[in-house]
Amino acid sequence: MNILISALITFLVVILVLYLINMLPLDGRAKQICRVIVIVLGVISLLKYIAVF
Repeated sequence: MNILISALITFLVVILVLYLINMLPLDGRAKQICRVIVIVLGVISLLKYIAVF
């Protein structure tokens, strides 16, 4: 159950950060790079909770 809660919290944090990135006054290229970095870090974090890494 702890794994599920941790994964859900990580997923919600990633969604929140992506929303906040959209609010930043950056150009499209910088936003895209930030989104990719956040998504990659989120996937790596989720894989840690699932014990793949």
